[in-house]
Amino acid sequence: MKKGKVYLSIALLLVCLSLFGCSQETKKTVRVGEVTHSIFYAPQYVAVSKGFFEEEGLDVELKTTWGGDKTMTSLLSDGIDVALVGSETSIYVQSQGADDPVVNFAQLTENDGTFLVAREKIENFSWEQLKGSTFLGQRKGGMPQMVGEYVLKQHNIDPKQDLELIQNIDFANVANAFASGTGDYVQLFEPTASIFEQQGKGHIVASFGTESGKVPYTSFMAKESYLTENEETMEKFTRALYKAQKWVDEHSAEEVAKEIAPQFEDTSLETIETVVDRYKSQDSYAKNPLLNKAEWNQLEEIMKEAGELPKNVDYTKLVNTKIAKKAMEE
Repeated sequence: MKKGKVYLSIALLLVCLSLFGCSQETKKTVRVGEVTHSIFYAPQYVAVSKGFFEEEGLDVELKTTWGGDKTMTSLLSDGIDVALVGSETSIYVQSQGADDPVVNFAQLTENDGTFLVAREKIENFSWEQLKGSTFLGQRKGGMPQMVGEYVLKQHNIDPKQDLELIQNIDFANVANAFASGTGDYVQLFEPTASIFEQQGKGHIVASFGTESGKVPYTSFMAKESYLTENEETMEKFTRALYKAQKWVDEHSAEEVAKEIAPQFEDTSLETIETVVDRYKSQDSYAKNPLLNKAEWNQLEEIMKEAGELPKNVDYTKLVNTKIAKKAMEE
């Protein structure tokens, strides 16, 4: 009787192996470092929550690396495999003579995610009103600051002459500084901008994203050697991301908010929905992972205007379009 059970178990095992293969494929781990944790990155969290990465046989380990410098250090030292950070960082790395370039392979956001917040409510805002004011900006050399200055110049405002520009406050403390009384205007990310409105601490009067045009504001990137050695894995990663980008584009702000809410337990669902709706309405979320040349040129123009472009870098040197194109075809 005992022997019969053993034979039965072996028979069932053989059937299982014939149906599903001789061994279960092990998931490939991809370590991703995000420069900050933000509703601005909604498609990434949708790819996780909807199981799109898992469907591709990937185990994505996501951690927040807090800041462009720390994110790049982690990537270059092999602490992570993939970085989600502003594309300008790949240019900074290249300017330092990197033997193994950091290459952008999938775009996540395609315009600036910050908003101009005024201390007082302004019914008919015009950029001209910033002249003579105190403007609390972002860290020098980062995309928010560069886009901020670019937009000011587009409205004939010299950031160095026409207003008092404060840039010596750490990113994490900018909102608190404004709430404490520093500045007439401040450049803030969501959800802080919307929360300030709800609390009466400030009022959103303009979007830097709509003013600056399309730009590869946040992209997934990896060392060229990693992309070469793990091309199939990165195609799977990008295919999962593309599924999420389409999902976000095709669903309402309310549906997206509910999907990513577990990622933001300290933020109300109502606020998350408000933020998602604002980003969707100004096309902040890229609808596909392809970083095109026009956007790259706009990035370099913004960096040049800010005096932060070390030198022009050929688009094909730091952007891999092959992976995104293949992911979009399948």
